Amino acid sequence: MSLPATYLDGLNPEQRCAVEHGVGAGPCPPLLVIAGAGSGKTNTLAHRVAHLVVNGADPHRILLMTFSRRAAAEMTRRVERIARRVMGDAAGARGGALNWAGTFHGIGARLLREHSELIGLDPSFTIHDREDSADLMNLVRHDLGFSKTESRFPAKATCLSIYSRCVNAGLALEVVLGAHYPWCAGWAAELKQLFASYVDAKQRHNVLDYDDLLLYWAQTMTEPALADEIGSRFDHVLVDEYQDTNALQAQVLLGLKPDGRGLTVVGDDAQSIYSFRAATVRNILDFPKAFSPPARIVTLDRNYRSTQAILGAANGVIDLAAERFTKNLWTDRATGSPPQLVAVRDEADQARYIVERVLEHRESGTTLKQQAVLFRTSSHSAPLELELTRRNIPFVKFGGLKFLDAAHVKDMLALLRFVQNPRDRVAGFRVLLLMPGVGPASAQKTLDAIGSAADPLTALAHLPAPPRAPDWGDFVDAVGELRDGTAGWPAEIERARLWYEPHLDRIHDDAVTRRADLVQLAQIASGYPSRERFLTELTLDPPDATSDQAGVPMLDEDYLILSTIHSAKGQEWKSVFVLNVVDGCMPSDLGTGTSAEIEEERRLLYVAMTRAKDDLHLVVPQRFFTHGQNAMGDRHVYAARSRFIPDRLLGLFERASWPKAAASPGYPTRQAPPIDIGARMRGMWR
Repeated sequence: MSLPATYLDGLNPEQRCAVEHGVGAGPCPPLLVIAGAGSGKTNTLAHRVAHLVVNGADPHRILLMTFSRRAAAEMTRRVERIARRVMGDAAGARGGALNWAGTFHGIGARLLREHSELIGLDPSFTIHDREDSADLMNLVRHDLGFSKTESRFPAKATCLSIYSRCVNAGLALEVVLGAHYPWCAGWAAELKQLFASYVDAKQRHNVLDYDDLLLYWAQTMTEPALADEIGSRFDHVLVDEYQDTNALQAQVLLGLKPDGRGLTVVGDDAQSIYSFRAATVRNILDFPKAFSPPARIVTLDRNYRSTQAILGAANGVIDLAAERFTKNLWTDRATGSPPQLVAVRDEADQARYIVERVLEHRESGTTLKQQAVLFRTSSHSAPLELELTRRNIPFVKFGGLKFLDAAHVKDMLALLRFVQNPRDRVAGFRVLLLMPGVGPASAQKTLDAIGSAADPLTALAHLPAPPRAPDWGDFVDAVGELRDGTAGWPAEIERARLWYEPHLDRIHDDAVTRRADLVQLAQIASGYPSRERFLTELTLDPPDATSDQAGVPMLDEDYLILSTIHSAKGQEWKSVFVLNVVDGCMPSDLGTGTSAEIEEERRLLYVAMTRAKDDLHLVVPQRFFTHGQNAMGDRHVYAARSRFIPDRLLGLFERASWPKAAASPGYPTRQAPPIDIGARMRGMWR
């Protein structure tokens, strides 16, 4: 029986076109939805999935991939709500929730574990986060003697970044070094040796790093039988934020649906800002012609967030892009003042200007939480943070220490990971060093002794205790109980915490504050069915902040948002202030080496501008502070308005100066020659 589609009546014509594309007419032809900022992308994608289910699609055969687990969970809730509203109890009878909704990395981990025996993986593998991967890279680096070279070999984090970009972009090492790490080009042979040894070490330790989840999945899809088996499990594959995918993710997608049938991708080329993670805007620009006939393109350009004045200025900025899908955002919100382009003398005045405007807005009824200050780089907010502190204005800054980066959280997880996979040398080394009397040599000796055993944890129980390790017996008992799983999950994490807390008290002066994170970790653990799922999901999608960072909201019910532009993507506020809209900061001097880098910097400004609903302030200091550029060290430099706002766009803004006599709104735009960043970086290493 055909159900009336009145549940689609709230969609605009373009959204409805995207939702209904190909539904009910056999396998859906490939679809690209270009969804502008604030155009209702999430609502459209949720309605498309629900429309598929309502029209007979099996939810268990729908694969939905987003860029965070939270986004997948929210999307799933919306789909279920829509389907239940239309179908009632029949929605549950149809199969219930989407079983395959998550991130690329999360879905990849799940499929790899299911097919592990067919691709040479031990199904008990554990997953390293970035810091653990860097630690393992460093161990290999040290074993190869590269930490003792006469010339300074790249640090562990740099080595991991180079390796990661090679893997995710699918590029040769020499290409990556030349384009992104020219100062490391002289180490190409050594880096190849290091990366080969790093791969060997991961396989010996039965661990995968973050990049392996995509690399192994992509390699699996090159095997015709496995590709057909995995691809045939899903009738429909839908991908959100496609502009932020890398070469491996595109390879996975085309492996799942080579002809594009059943494939829907949603994104906005104008918001592609993650090339530093090896994402490429080419994926979305080239998507239509990847199939024959080409994929259908549906454009969502009606904005439900900003005023038309703000959209007009944002459209003007992105219209100057060298290549893009044509799209001009529009809205019914015709009222509103033009965005402000404010000239100030320096960063101190910039901070004072923002604080005054923020307090004015607050007095007018706009809470601090409804206002945000955005910046290109985290360090740009330092003068503002000082001024906010001086004026006793609470704030929260996004982009700081992540939950899993806190030492005490990593300690607890290392214990659980070591029990899950005792060949994980990084986890074992970290846990052993927590105990007094166990140093690097003793830890290394212990791991060597159990590494070749058929049952490493049994071997551990029979090892003699290190001579000066009084807590060794407690450690062995805790590991044994966790291995046996007698307490069950999530009670096991309480057993781990009982063992760890005495060490926490001994190591950290602020142990009371850190204990709150361990309580939070236990609460998070209760949401997972097993230790393996908990460790996997937490590594792939960690919480944002530790308890000491989250303290500001608990001390005050209202607080100002400070955020990098990258962290602000997908968010919105009534009032938005953008710092340092000058050449050298936006675009960054380090982002002007190629035309592609400049275009991404332009998109960053566009993303920042489209976060604002009612008020937008672009602040232009005439002088700003730089850290250690060239041989001149820290210094103040004179700046010019960003090249992304040339004279022809000035009519889209209301120009002002602050204080009134401080600067002329007619300040010139710098017409600087291209900067040879490669030469600058090479010079740093001479």
